[in-house]
Amino acid sequence: MVDKKAHWQNLYREKAPTDVSWHQSEPKLSLQLIHRSGIEREEALIDVGGGASLLVDYLCREGFSNLAVLDISGHALAFAKQRLGGLAEGIEWYEADITEFIPPHTFSLWHDRAVFHFLTDKSDRVRYIKALNLSLRPGGHLIIAAFAIGGPEKCSGLDIVQYDALKIAAELGEGYELVAHRDELHITPTSSEQQFSYYHFVRAESRE
Repeated sequence: MVDKKAHWQNLYREKAPTDVSWHQSEPKLSLQLIHRSGIEREEALIDVGGGASLLVDYLCREGFSNLAVLDISGHALAFAKQRLGGLAEGIEWYEADITEFIPPHTFSLWHDRAVFHFLTDKSDRVRYIKALNLSLRPGGHLIIAAFAIGGPEKCSGLDIVQYDALKIAAELGEGYELVAHRDELHITPTSSEQQFSYYHFVRAESRE
């Protein structure tokens, strides 16, 4: 059984953040979908698996003031903190396995680019959805990106699960409405092609 934390810690010891296959110099589609959600700049937003991603940098520049980044790798988070300098002090940082995450408060938007597709065991996906449901407020926005059907079957030496809209909606269960679906051909730093699909869901308002 793979030690997930050790795997990702070692990867960030061996590679610079700009050399990992998922690196984006500008996370254009994530930003577009976040803007489309219409959340206010002061609302709470969490980037799950954000690691050393530049998304948090762009959001800071745009005036988002209630940001959180979660990653299983402390090394990845350290890269981001160092890069951001003093701005890092105003961000919540969580070094945690998302399947074990207990949020200290709720969020208006949950962003995940390429974490969920690594959860090949059903039990891990169930725990992920539990963490999501604890974290995302009613009426909140879920933006989740995963390898598309026909895309890569492995990443960083690990098996993944490919998704289409129906498949990912089935995993989420009732209470989430798909409002947007976008495809992206990601070009890795080594010029390989990876087919991603991005899904924007809105969580149902509380029925109480």
